[in-house]
Amino acid sequence: MTNPSLPPEFSLIARHFRPLAGPGALELRDDAAVMTPPPGRELVLTADAMVAGVHFLPDDPPDLVGRKLLRVNLSDLAAKGAVPLSYLMTISTPRATPDSWYAGFAAGLAADHAEYGVTLLGGDTTSTPGPISLSLTIIGHVAPGQAVRRIGARAGDGIWVTGTIGDGALGLQVALGKLTDPTGFLLERYRLPRPRVGLAICGIASAGMDVSDGLVQDLGHICRENGLAADLDATAVPLSAQARAAGPDWLETCLTGGDDYEVLMAVPPTREAALLAASHAAGIPVTRIGTFHSGTPGVMLRDPGGESLALKKVGWSHF
Repeated sequence: MTNPSLPPEFSLIARHFRPLAGPGALELRDDAAVMTPPPGRELVLTADAMVAGVHFLPDDPPDLVGRKLLRVNLSDLAAKGAVPLSYLMTISTPRATPDSWYAGFAAGLAADHAEYGVTLLGGDTTSTPGPISLSLTIIGHVAPGQAVRRIGARAGDGIWVTGTIGDGALGLQVALGKLTDPTGFLLERYRLPRPRVGLAICGIASAGMDVSDGLVQDLGHICRENGLAADLDATAVPLSAQARAAGPDWLETCLTGGDDYEVLMAVPPTREAALLAASHAAGIPVTRIGTFHSGTPGVMLRDPGGESLALKKVGWSHF
């Protein structure tokens, strides 16, 4: 007779992840989930991965790792104007990972379930000899044909961004001991992004994406996809008080470092009032930082006098 007790992997899932399961997850007892989309809506799906030592530090608190994993994916939905629904997740951890790590990780996810109204549908757990590797696929929904794409910007559109830029990149430098952070604000912004879910940009932004690999580089992606040039006013880029306190030597890090998870948008002048109204309704600040125009695709970064500024790099790349 076989032992009816749960194998270790399934026991771990039952302890830490079954409480996160929502409708359609089948209590995480099956090989797949079953989901019915909201009536009259289109699904939006996106996936992001995080690896210890690359996207988070190995000694980062596990609850914040879980929340960051969810939030970087929520940020992609926000840039599409989508409403979050649920997600699938894959976790690869070394066998020596203590149960307390999973408990903290799951507790972080539970906290953001309550904040963003999402639930777990399912996924997979595996062991790995390497660092912790995490992947999450999130599902949201929009009105048919209304998802904001990278393609759609036109010459004359303003370049807008939510929140502040550079806090996450500076927070990483704090974590590495290269920058001081008396208030802890910058480190928190690195560990715990603020996805701009709830900003109603469908029908307002002509194009958009979230800023994850550096403002200049991600703006360049929109330029390339639309065959446009962009003038970016360095003095208009919104910086937090803590980022400004770091000094001008850190400006390039702010513009190119990534980990912002703000929404970058092309907005026609005729829709700027609507954007400002949506910003006010959501309590999410927006700032105009430049203009798209006809020309060779690329970003021209300009100083207060209108002269171009050269950068050593434009953003983060995994390759």
